[in-house]
Amino acid sequence: MLNLATILRESATARPGAPALLHAGETVTYAELDALSDRVAEGLVARGVAPGDRIGLQLPTIAEFPIAYFGILKTGAVVVPLNPLLKAPEVAFQLGDCAARMLITWGGVLEEAAKGAAEAGVPDVLVVGADSGPAPFTDLLVPAPVRRPVAVTEPADTAAIVYTSGTTGQPKGAELTHLQLYMNADIPGRLFDIRPDEVILTVLPLFHVFGMSSAMNLGIRFGCALSLVPRFTAEGVLGAIERDRATIFDGVPTMFVALLEHPRHDQFDTSSLRVCISGGAAIPAQVLDAFEQDFGVPILEGYGMTETASTITFNVSAEERRAYSVGKPVWGVEVQVWNEAGEQLPAGRDHIGEFVTRGYHTFKGYHRQPDATAAAFAGGWFHTGDLGYVDEDGFFFIVDRKKELIIRGGYNVYPREVEEVLYRHPDIAHAAVLGVPDARLGQEVKAVVVARPGTEPTAEQIIAYCRERLAAYKYPRFVEFRDALPLSGAGKVLKKGLA
Repeated sequence: MLNLATILRESATARPGAPALLHAGETVTYAELDALSDRVAEGLVARGVAPGDRIGLQLPTIAEFPIAYFGILKTGAVVVPLNPLLKAPEVAFQLGDCAARMLITWGGVLEEAAKGAAEAGVPDVLVVGADSGPAPFTDLLVPAPVRRPVAVTEPADTAAIVYTSGTTGQPKGAELTHLQLYMNADIPGRLFDIRPDEVILTVLPLFHVFGMSSAMNLGIRFGCALSLVPRFTAEGVLGAIERDRATIFDGVPTMFVALLEHPRHDQFDTSSLRVCISGGAAIPAQVLDAFEQDFGVPILEGYGMTETASTITFNVSAEERRAYSVGKPVWGVEVQVWNEAGEQLPAGRDHIGEFVTRGYHTFKGYHRQPDATAAAFAGGWFHTGDLGYVDEDGFFFIVDRKKELIIRGGYNVYPREVEEVLYRHPDIAHAAVLGVPDARLGQEVKAVVVARPGTEPTAEQIIAYCRERLAAYKYPRFVEFRDALPLSGAGKVLKKGLA
């Protein structure tokens, strides 16, 4: 058997008094975290939760996330992390698609979450940080301390379903197994020479695989302390690094830009940092160089996806890295560059193709989507949809996206999903969404629309319409009006003509 919650139980056994969570000026030790998650597990079972049940977990980066996460796993149930920024229709789709039986959500988004849960037919909603409404999360914490055995699960059993959108616009639930998540915590930590006395500055959202797998799971696996920062601000992160003496900072490129641009960043004591890790999007070379010069700490780039939870390649140290590359495949992982015919390309920047990968790190498949799963694993390898090349020394470089993905501040925005919302607007006849360069976020979302005859919608109206129906990072900030969209002979919108 293998249950991912074992990483918490073992760390609590080895270092019960060591800090596990540093949050809002309080410390939760490993013994306390283990015991709290035991109490959550008992509470879940008392409410009828059984192995294999899906439990939605929609929380920011606060202590209750790992408490609930490991409590759910200890019952043998499946964690379904949800972004707190989702609107009610998005919540309803994800809860309904995975047939969730419960939602644990945050008071700050309760209105949208409750609407979505009701639409999906999920009656059991518990909330963290709300004075009124559904049952409080504390109802799960059975009063008497318990020592709950970790449920027996098989390595290939699903531990989490994490939703990621595709070019169809409909989110797909990637089923991540206990073995996959364990190995993606264990192997990168060993390669990275992680130590139990590390303090990991954790501001990445834990509902995303980068934060969930590469920060939380990895830290818990090796008995590290997680310094939790619920919302990114440069001031807040710099203060937390200084206060908690953080040794590792995991971030996306926009975070490094913001830290660099903070006018007083040199007045904070960040000398405890030994390394920073960048992922989620390619970090601009000038940002990497300036950050390393100003902060005196290396940034190591890695590459991964939701479906690989998360690490595929990594630069394991400042001494062994290749600057501006995403590193080499981690232990036990194979990566090749293929052309459209499915043939492996030779090394060299002149041989750009799609990254394909196989190994323990790949997911089980897309929930209830066998055709999409089969297509993703065509030829026996997982097709990433990312384009790049490998150099003669085995370092991989990403140069573009095969799909029309927009990466806004480290978050994935899929144009088709936004376009479907635009097409529901009564005054819009045609629409196309694309990413445009943005100095701060990497890319910004732009909509190009054709109005219906006799209507005169404004950009402000269209943006407001989308804002009501999409998460904050998805709705377009720019709207351009055209008389017609450029089309190919087959009637497909030529987005290159819109850039």
